[in-house]
Amino acid sequence: MTYTINRIISDAAIDDVDARTRKALADHGFGILTEIDVKATMKKKLDVEMPAYRILGACNPKMAHQAIGIEPRVGAMLPCNVILREVEGGVEVSAIDPVESMQAIKNAELTSVAGEVRKLLAMAVDTI
Repeated sequence: MTYTINRIISDAAIDDVDARTRKALADHGFGILTEIDVKATMKKKLDVEMPAYRILGACNPKMAHQAIGIEPRVGAMLPCNVILREVEGGVEVSAIDPVESMQAIKNAELTSVAGEVRKLLAMAVDTI
């Protein structure tokens, strides 16, 4: 079972993929609410080196509003995280699969919304 929507961007720098990812997400109705530079955090907190790794907390306001209206505590599972990480030969982009992440909530209406969000995230990842 996979819980992310993945794509490897070959022979690309992380800053380029970051910009392309932000544009693709914006083009599909998502904004970035949070950003975590995991590499910098690990260096600062643990003094360890690691390849570039960023977490972008993406949110589609329309879909989030709809989901919260259906299930008010779903906010504990938002936003939709998208990671960018350096891998051999490029940068891997992985977006959470909202259908998989919502499996713990037994609500068919919410599952339907999660399916719509999955489609939008998959289209965004495909256009990076």
